[in-house]
Amino acid sequence: MTDVTDGVLHTLFHSDQGGHEQVVLCQDRSSGLKAVIAIHSTALGPALGGTRFYPYASEEEAVADALNLSRGMSYKNAMAGLDHGGGKAVIIGDPKQIKSEDLLLAYGRFVASLGGRYVTACDVGTYVADMDVVARENRWTTGRSPENGGAGDSSVLTAYGVFQGMRASAQHLWGDPTLRGRRVGVAGVGKVGHHLVDHLRQDGAEVVITDVRPESVRRILDKHPAGVTAVADTEALIRVEGLDIYAPCALGGALDDHSVPVLTARIVCGAANNQLAHPGVEKDLADRGILYAPDYVVNAGGVIQVADELHGFDFDRCRAKAAKIFDTTLAIFARAKEDGIPPAAAADRIAEQRMAEARLRG
Repeated sequence: MTDVTDGVLHTLFHSDQGGHEQVVLCQDRSSGLKAVIAIHSTALGPALGGTRFYPYASEEEAVADALNLSRGMSYKNAMAGLDHGGGKAVIIGDPKQIKSEDLLLAYGRFVASLGGRYVTACDVGTYVADMDVVARENRWTTGRSPENGGAGDSSVLTAYGVFQGMRASAQHLWGDPTLRGRRVGVAGVGKVGHHLVDHLRQDGAEVVITDVRPESVRRILDKHPAGVTAVADTEALIRVEGLDIYAPCALGGALDDHSVPVLTARIVCGAANNQLAHPGVEKDLADRGILYAPDYVVNAGGVIQVADELHGFDFDRCRAKAAKIFDTTLAIFARAKEDGIPPAAAADRIAEQRMAEARLRG
């Protein structure tokens, strides 16, 4: 038995990050598909979560990502008030090189073989057009195009939910939900980040942006010639003088032992998943007086949207649900204060309570 397998089995059966109900390893040699589907919990209903297509450095890294992301989806779906558990899939490889119709169809067959225990959607490296292909083999597919019975791009409501989380954070810290006159740093202005910048500018915020892709930065600066500036990288962004809010909107792990001590913002509220690099970072933020809006709470607008596809999509209904992220975020801050714990721990407690109550009923 290899070290990789030993590590996976230990994580599944012995670590605090485990507890998954099912992990499926998928391979289709003819198309080059190698994928991992992780189902963390179905206590609240079928597991729901996106498909990440990424060139992982190793299979072990891919499995670890699937386990972490699926666990996060259980908490996200619980806090969003959805009747869904948490799941996630990762496809191993560079989508620019190996993504094909045959590969996506093969992946769809694997998801279909689970009989509805896992409902898939878009994530990093996968798009609406990809879900249209997957849906040809798997009816438990969301994030499809409107032409194929779906809701289209879920990043619109993801950004809207993050904006509501920011408003709640401002209300809690400064007594006013408006972001007018506040300086907000957005790291990553791709799928979600560019919509978030639109909301911030409409509310009168000053925005500082960065992205590893120059074309993404240029698109924002062209669209917003006033009120938006750019810096070279995230290292520069987190040190911007007078920054009120920091919004990590790229990949996870943005809050770590390096970034937290030098962060100038009073609030962290962004769209990226798994922002806390390791346990204990949430306490480091609290010790510095930085208010952290838990990522899986504020970025739930997208999953609210894709879940609604299963019931006949209605954008206004979804937007109204995403608007409630404002109230949910305030409730988390109140629970954190009441229990004397960081907001991330308070959110976990509320989500775990909902899942536990569902298990007792079920």
